Amino acid sequence: MFGIGEEKQAELRYFAADYQLIKKGSYVICAVTGEKIDLDSLNYWNVERQEAYINGAASLKRELEIKQKT
Repeated sequence: MFGIGEEKQAELRYFAADYQLIKKGSYVICAVTGEKIDLDSLNYWNVERQEAYINGAASLKRELEIKQKT
């Protein structure tokens, strides 16, 4: 893991195909479910909103929520 055994929340900056570690840690929090996502399992995020998602279903749920507000 990127946090070298530390159980702390990481801070990331998300890009289209990758992310940059801003603050060391071992996980981030899903913007939809509130669940911890280990950095080595992080596959879903949104660049514009700078949010991480636990899975594709959570990502889709957020997209639908945003579309309803507009």
